[in-house]
Amino acid sequence: MTRKTRVRFAPSPTGPLHMGGVRTALYNYLFAKQRGGDFIIRIEDTDSQRFVPGAEKYIIEALNWCGIVPDEGVDAAGNVVETASERHPHAPYRQSQRKPIYRQYAEQLVENGFAYYAFDTAEELGAKRAEMEANGQTFIYGQTTRMGLRNSLAMPEAEVKELLETRTDWTIRFKMPENRVVKMDDLIRGHVEVNTSTLDDKVLWKRADELPTYHLANIVDDHLMEITEVIRGEEWLPSLPLHYLLYEAFGWTDTQPRFAHLSLLLKPDGKGKLSKRDGDRLGFPVFPLQWVNSEGEVSRGYREDGYFPEAFVNLLAMLGWNPGTEQELFTLEELVETFSLERVIKSGARFNADKAKWYNKEYLRKKSVGELTDLYMPILESKGITATREYVEKVVGLIQERATFVADFWDIASYLFVAPTEFVEKDVAKFWKEENYTLALQAADFIMNFEGEFTPEGLGAPLEEYIRGNEWPMGKVMNCLRLAMVGGSNGLGIADIVTLIGKEEFAKRIEYIKSKLC
Repeated sequence: MTRKTRVRFAPSPTGPLHMGGVRTALYNYLFAKQRGGDFIIRIEDTDSQRFVPGAEKYIIEALNWCGIVPDEGVDAAGNVVETASERHPHAPYRQSQRKPIYRQYAEQLVENGFAYYAFDTAEELGAKRAEMEANGQTFIYGQTTRMGLRNSLAMPEAEVKELLETRTDWTIRFKMPENRVVKMDDLIRGHVEVNTSTLDDKVLWKRADELPTYHLANIVDDHLMEITEVIRGEEWLPSLPLHYLLYEAFGWTDTQPRFAHLSLLLKPDGKGKLSKRDGDRLGFPVFPLQWVNSEGEVSRGYREDGYFPEAFVNLLAMLGWNPGTEQELFTLEELVETFSLERVIKSGARFNADKAKWYNKEYLRKKSVGELTDLYMPILESKGITATREYVEKVVGLIQERATFVADFWDIASYLFVAPTEFVEKDVAKFWKEENYTLALQAADFIMNFEGEFTPEGLGAPLEEYIRGNEWPMGKVMNCLRLAMVGGSNGLGIADIVTLIGKEEFAKRIEYIKSKLC
């Protein structure tokens, strides 16, 4: 019988969610939605020492911003569900709230000979490691060393029983089989084989906090939550043999999920994993949302930097996946239709900050003037600018194609709201010469006395005809007028500017530049 597709994204609340983590969530989401399956969020908070307050809320908010909405694990308010219901039958979805489940499975492995109790202290293990390194050997807690260490395989039963009752710092370790080839299949990387002689006996459960490690918890939860595919980062690929062996030890091979390990997001130069340090150094965010740590240090976020969520999602989708066509812009719905693990690349995906900006620019161009006006009006209000919506829409319509972010609108055309009070020196030196500005002032009189249709189209052609008809240098005259309107030589066409700000404001700016520069 074919099982319903069920995948999960299982982040740890140890800090802000890296964009690589968002990509993992996205690929899981696309895989599930394409197959009519379920996408589940599970919070893996078993590492109590690395838990960071606020990180879980950040993760949920980031995914919601991206439109990566789960079917299970999070309610409509963005809270991780704690009690089982018809919609959330596998709750709770925080591993810390599933604590009683894991010990019984760990003890089951001990009873069946697949795991054992270990009583070694950190100091004892440190001493053993130092001893072996002094002899040129590498210490691995496993097949060649376990019988010389303090565990239930090497100690009398009575002593083991006493330590279990009196000590609270013992662990349960998996008993790695000796010299066995584990044969595995990965949906992205193909067939993989590993000999267990290279593997250690991983800790599965800790008595100190009565919590499992990742290895036990994710296997047990994936089984109980009926996960069909595990799509995760390649950093977990070395753990795959252990996970295969755990499924076998529990007798769950018939329902074992298929695995897919995603490649890393790489630095812009392709040398190593993309990190926050790279973003700080090169000036781009690596987190979806802004994050403020306990020391008050602020890390940039794509949302706060002005990226549209759909542009960010599109960027992530293409970092490691190739649709097989020339198409680069995809809606989330189009990604659901097109995505496939078969076209996910095995090698790392190099991040390109300029390409990220390109995606945002393309999505800004796709938006309506009304949408962009809604986003720009609060920016104007924050600057103390009062303008009618009709006026702002005209401005946005003129400058939309020039911007990458909505915040760019102010940098591009603040002069349409506030008259310049200073002028760019190099532009003044280049254009504001007597033989030019005397002609420009005559052109200004032409504009003030113009009686035709006062629109960019109505004014533009007659103004150019007037200048050419007098055989004046078009560029020099226009740039003098632009200096008066803008404060520099860059900006919209004179007809666009003048018809927007009106003759009265135009006249004021002409008088101001005359008083300052003539």
